[in-house]
Amino acid sequence: MSWYHPHSVRRRAAAVRVITVTVFGILALAFFRAQVLSTRRYRLQSEQNRLRPVWLPAARGVITDRNGVVLADNVPGYSVAVLASALDSLRSTLHTIAPIANLDSARIEGLLQRFQRTPHEPLVLRQDASFELVAALEEQRVVIPELLIQTEPKRSYPHGEIAAHVVGYVGEISEEELTSGLLPGAHRGMLMGRDGLERQYDVRLRGRDGVRFVEVDALGRTVREAVEATTLKPQRGDTLRTSLDIELQHFIAEVFPRGQRGAVMAMDPRTGEVLALYSSPGFDPNAFVGGMDPDEWHALSHSEDQPLFNRAIGGLYPPASPWKLAVAVSALKRGAAGLDSHMEIPCRGGLLYGNRYFRCWKEHGDLSLREAIQFSCDVYFYQLGLKLTLDNLLRDAVDMGFGERSGIDLPGEQLPLFPRSNKYYDEQYGRGGWTNAVTLNLAIGQGENSQSLSNMVRFYAMLASPTGAAPAPRLVAEESVPLRSLHMSPAALAELQDALVQVVRTGTAAGARIAELEIAGKTGTAQNARGPAHGWFLGFAPADRPAVVVGAIVEFAGHGSDVAPLVTRIIARHLLGPDAPPPGSGELEFMLPSDSAPAPRRLLPDTSPLSRPPA
Repeated sequence: MSWYHPHSVRRRAAAVRVITVTVFGILALAFFRAQVLSTRRYRLQSEQNRLRPVWLPAARGVITDRNGVVLADNVPGYSVAVLASALDSLRSTLHTIAPIANLDSARIEGLLQRFQRTPHEPLVLRQDASFELVAALEEQRVVIPELLIQTEPKRSYPHGEIAAHVVGYVGEISEEELTSGLLPGAHRGMLMGRDGLERQYDVRLRGRDGVRFVEVDALGRTVREAVEATTLKPQRGDTLRTSLDIELQHFIAEVFPRGQRGAVMAMDPRTGEVLALYSSPGFDPNAFVGGMDPDEWHALSHSEDQPLFNRAIGGLYPPASPWKLAVAVSALKRGAAGLDSHMEIPCRGGLLYGNRYFRCWKEHGDLSLREAIQFSCDVYFYQLGLKLTLDNLLRDAVDMGFGERSGIDLPGEQLPLFPRSNKYYDEQYGRGGWTNAVTLNLAIGQGENSQSLSNMVRFYAMLASPTGAAPAPRLVAEESVPLRSLHMSPAALAELQDALVQVVRTGTAAGARIAELEIAGKTGTAQNARGPAHGWFLGFAPADRPAVVVGAIVEFAGHGSDVAPLVTRIIARHLLGPDAPPPGSGELEFMLPSDSAPAPRRLLPDTSPLSRPPA
């Protein structure tokens, strides 16, 4: 029997036809999918291999002071990037560039990791390359064809550290910010505001970066500009005009005690416009442009003086005697005392309450509230705080804003540390673990009470106002600024203002008087557990129609009376100009009221347990 059979051949042929048709059908579908359905994807992949986007940074908006003087500007600069095709070739290129561009091993590893995340984008090596570096790299163009050097706007701060804390600085966007999804259109290498006005108004200042495309070969070398690709031009950011007076800012930096830490803030109480905001020590924001040297950053960020810290809005200090005016406001509103009211016990240098003796800085004798403000008598305010009661004192202080931020338009303002009710003490010390002695500490601006300079300046702006209301401090004008009010009668407010005038005329700030200018203000000496006391002074002028409020806190200054001349000198410079007379030119004889008070009597004992004295 022959192996050949017609039916067997036909079956085999049919099977071959089916297999052939199936294979060609699969191939046809694959070709259709690749050439028709996926043409856009493959074309995009091809374009990505051939075309590389190069970001064109937008010039940030200019920041000026109230008179148009530039505080932050842009100058021509250079950026250096690499267009790499693969990780190995990039590694070789970076090791070639390293000696020229001063790239250490850690920097190289960081660049390699960045390339792996975005292999189709130029890898930026330096955003603020010097002309010398650019010239040196251009000489190596033959051996480093992947280099991409272009001109870019470079941020410049002409006033350096004088305005560093208020203007701020810029820095490159971080990986966390890129991946957060909170910044639509963000890309690596984009600059953002990192502090001060640069950060607060970053969206307005940033503008919109542009993009251009370059054509590269298989090795990543630039061939030419991709003329067929769309180029988007960068859009400049908005100009930001501030209320700052940079001349006054420079004057403050000039007269601030050399080598000491602290802050000064000047504000127009009528509008809330911040005229000056100075923190010492400062830093040079130009050092951040293009990235800071790691050693320089370590020295700056680990300095004991904390030069990056804005003490005007971030520093919290016991408000000391300037806070006594808040107690006086509360007493006048509640009828607990008037400006001519005397306390039961005169000042003999201190007050015994329970088993503790609370001292005063001087033996003042029998004083009225007006005189207690003038000569800053602690014994008077100890008793006034007890008359008000802790509940009322806390409630009224919260209403005046001492538990909230001032609202200044700068990032980093700290929330004051202030109890909102008695519950705070129960939580801190346990129910029954504290005594009413905390009221005595609060009454003189000590204890559980820490305020920022900006918050204290706003409070004194309310005291300076004929209506007792003042807006939040602002560096950039807005249509509506929230007002906070003391809710006092104009007559009572005028009496308080007159008491503050007496502080400078013949009181604790008599040595800071300025001829031809009536200034109202209050000194303060804040106890400090870590060294000498901090000095406060807050003042406003002219006393009858205030146009400026200036506050200063100087760390370890010793006494507020030592800080008062600094503030009155600043006020005089602003209102009278460079030829203003110096502090002390209008000084009167410093006199305490006559001492005819009877011998001191002890108050009722505070019998509740005292397991822990207040701070």
